[in-house]
Order: sequence, then structure tokens, then C-alpha cells
Amino acid sequence: MEKTGCAVVGGGPAGMMLGLLLARAGVRVTVLEKHADFLRDFRGDTVHPSTVRLIDELGLGQEFRRLPQSRLKSVVFPVPGGPPVTMGDFDALPPPYNYIAMMPQWDFLNFLARAAAEEPGFTLLMSHAATGLVRDGGRVRGVRVRTPDGTQEELRADLVVATDGRHSALRAAAGLAPKEFPVPFDTWWFRLPRRPDETGEVAGLVPAFGPGEALVGLTRTDFYQMGYLAPKGTDVRIRAEGVEGFRRRIAALRPDLADRVDAIASLEDLHWLDVRLDRLQSWHINGLLCIGDAAHAMSPAGGVGINLAVQDAVAAAELLAPALLRGQVTSADLHRVERRRRPPTVIVQTAQRVMHRAVFGPIMAGKQAKFPAAALFVARRVPAVRKIMPRLIGFGPRPEHAPAFARRTGAAPQPQP
Repeated sequence: MEKTGCAVVGGGPAGMMLGLLLARAGVRVTVLEKHADFLRDFRGDTVHPSTVRLIDELGLGQEFRRLPQSRLKSVVFPVPGGPPVTMGDFDALPPPYNYIAMMPQWDFLNFLARAAAEEPGFTLLMSHAATGLVRDGGRVRGVRVRTPDGTQEELRADLVVATDGRHSALRAAAGLAPKEFPVPFDTWWFRLPRRPDETGEVAGLVPAFGPGEALVGLTRTDFYQMGYLAPKGTDVRIRAEGVEGFRRRIAALRPDLADRVDAIASLEDLHWLDVRLDRLQSWHINGLLCIGDAAHAMSPAGGVGINLAVQDAVAAAELLAPALLRGQVTSADLHRVERRRRPPTVIVQTAQRVMHRAVFGPIMAGKQAKFPAAALFVARRVPAVRKIMPRLIGFGPRPEHAPAFARRTGAAPQPQP
């Protein structure tokens, strides 16, 4: 395989955004994606306000808004015997970035791939799996790659960036071990049908709680995307109960959807997510940088994982493009990226750990079967909370802007109805 400037391993949101930005800087960049396409269900499909703003800055806003999508404007918790409580109101954010765009992740990734393909230095290799690192003289010089026909080749690069997720093969090959934080639950994703005559805001979020379990429902145009939460280590028990037992669990938590749980044909319809929360103590070695979930696996609490990964990519592109154009990327350059992105990562993960202890931990332990009363009281009585939470979720503690070299004309955002 030919040599490239930057080898990006993993075609998720961080990898595709990094590839697009570096290509616009004039860097030769090759993105390796082990799958043949992006069509994988129940991956994060929230495009946050900071990312929508970034897309506008890149001059891609009009095309992005033509993609099928719905808008999450608020997070509302139903309260038995009382009015619902708004935990986060994205309308409090300045328009036109006052919503979270909900779309299948494969549409978002294909959108980024089309934009990147217009840059002469960009290459996307599907069905190419990175299997190890190429080292020389104490430095990572590239990656070993399994091609679609099963042969092993080497891709040499001035820099390798691992964006291959929470189970990153490259960070393991580099000997980078993350520090893990306790998580009280795992998640099982599945779909239930939605009838055309049913009301409810498309993209709306409805949670339900029971002793030792919880259920989150996201309203889509023609289906409900459901996430069942249960204590870690429960998967074996759920499988042993069979599909009928799982249907009963869902019907008990959401009686209004009990008439359609038969749509769960078998346990094969469930997508189990082993929820992890971890962070590398060092994000790089000489010649290799980890960003996104490869550097810090996030809990789904708050749905901020994609947002944080994209922000990592933007910072990495801005800070590393000059060195890549010179063909001389040092460990000091890589440390600058980590130094910039570690603080917002720590802040977000700390907030998730607080949510785990205060909300999900007691529920998963069976000590309560509803959202904590104290949190509901604060949401009702302290209006600032409804502004802080959307800001933290939508933009993060250190939002990034598109580098000057990546901006294109026609990027001015248009107010959205």
C-alpha cells in the first residue's frame, strides 16, 4: 500500500470528521473502515448543536439540512400524578442551534464521506481492517491492514490516529490501558412500531422507571427506538427468561406500548451495549494518537459521546495539520491535542459519574423505582438548570470551531423555523 500523511483507523464520526478536515488542509489522509458500509443499527445518531454549527462553518449546512432528520427540542420526564418536568429545554439555546438533530448515523457518515471525497488528498478504504501497528526506531510508522481479499499489507504514515472505538485494537496494540469507572447498567436497544395516527413530538424522549430497571423511548417518524436499562451482568438472566419474559418487562414499564411488544420477534432483535466509562491516562505514543471513544469511552447518559468525539477531531485537525504538512509530527504535537481535549472530557465524564451514582445506581439496585425527587425539585424550582443542561449536552464545556483552512464560502447559518 502507498504511504500516506495520516492514517485514520475507524470510520465513525470522529474518524470521518478528522479525515475531512485534514484533507481540506491539504494533508494526504487515508481512512480505514473495517466494515463494507456504514449500515449498523443502534449506534449514536444524535448530531449536537456544536456539530451542526461546525457543519455550517464548513459550508455544508444546506446539504446537511436536506438529510432526513428530526429535532429533539427538549427532554421531558413524565411524573405520575403530576405535570411533566422539563429537564432540558434546547429552545433556550441561541437559534439556529437550539435543537439536536436525530438521524441514522449511516446517513451522517455517508454525508461526511461525500464531502471528503471532493478533496484530492482524501482516501476512504472500506472493508480494510487495521490489525496492528508498524514500528520502526521506537516510533509508530503505520498500520498493518487486512484487505477485503484477506491479504495482509502495510500502510505507512507520518501519523496514525486511532478512532476505532471503545474496543480499540490499536490502543491495545500500543499498550495503552484505560482507567475504568464503575457503571451500574447495560443497555439493550430495540424497536417498536409507531402508528401514523399516534401523537407525540418526533424525536421526543420518554423515560420510564421500575425497581432495578428503566426504559427510554425515543420517538421517531415511524417507530420508537427503545433502550432497556438493567444492572450489569443481567444479560445472561434476560436471555434465560426468553423473549416472552422480555416482552412482559417492556409492557410493565410502558403499558401504552403493550399492544405491540410482539414486534420483538426474538432475542436476536435486541442489541446489547456493554456500557463502559473509561479514559486513557495517556492518549498517545510516538507516532500514534487516540481520540474519541478510543481515548475515552462514554456512557450513554446525556447522549454526548458523538459530540465529544467530533470535538476531539476538530482540535486534532487544527493542531496537527501544520506538522503533518511538514511531515514531522512530534510527541509534543500529540500532547497538545490531549492537553486541549482532556479537561472537557474529564468534566463530561464527571457529570456522567454523578448521574450514575445519584440516578441510575439507586434504580439499578432496586432502592427506588422513579427519577429522584430531589432532581425533579431542582428542575422545577431552579430555571437555570434547564439552561445549563442543554448547553452542556449541546455544546460541551469546550466547543470547537472549524479551522480557518477548512471553512468554505456559503457557510453562514440560516435561521430555522
